[in-house]
Amino acid sequence: MSRLIHLSDLHFGKDRPDLLMPLLEAVNGYDPDLVIISGDLTQRAREKEYRAARAFIDRINAPVLSVPGNHDIPLHRPFTRFLAPWRYYRRWIHHDLTPVHEGADFVAVGINTVDRFKWQTGKLGLRRLGRACRALSRGGKNTLRIAVCHHPLDHPNETHKRPIPGAQRALKRLLDCGADLILSGHLHIWHAGTFAHPAPEHDGHLAIQLHAGTSLSSRQRGSRMISI
Repeated sequence: MSRLIHLSDLHFGKDRPDLLMPLLEAVNGYDPDLVIISGDLTQRAREKEYRAARAFIDRINAPVLSVPGNHDIPLHRPFTRFLAPWRYYRRWIHHDLTPVHEGADFVAVGINTVDRFKWQTGKLGLRRLGRACRALSRGGKNTLRIAVCHHPLDHPNETHKRPIPGAQRALKRLLDCGADLILSGHLHIWHAGTFAHPAPEHDGHLAIQLHAGTSLSSRQRGSRMISI
């Protein structure tokens, strides 16, 4: 059985350096088959922050699949945010904003939920969902199908952030496509739960949802890394 580690909201530029080595040692100590980072690698999308994120990723002894978060495009530089929002992300992290990784018994699909015009809430349109569903269709009957997005499709009661527009529609579409595990971040709190498909013909197909808390950021602490 494959071993996956889910991290989120590292926020390089507002990180705690004293946690960096313990986190790397913990991640590498699990000897994972894949490390998933569900967005907000940086605090202000500055190039030096991306370089720090890249240096961190390069010290992980496993493949890494990441998606951007809303902090990974420049909020306070509107010209760059509207015309070239992914310049540094593609240069330092990965050229693909919707990466796919296939393992021996799983397929992980990254979904870009960031909207340069709605910086906080994000978006998840039909085109992005269609691309994700095509990727989730890979693999055999016993393949674990994992969707990764920065913005959650459901919020626990203790958060007051606005959910991503169209979250319920997007969730139903992903369940239609057979998603078994939906990973997200953004909230800086740890949360786990289940999603049940509402249609009887899907036999109540269940998907596990996992929100990862921030691993390094000094903005909010108390959440932990999740290994699955």
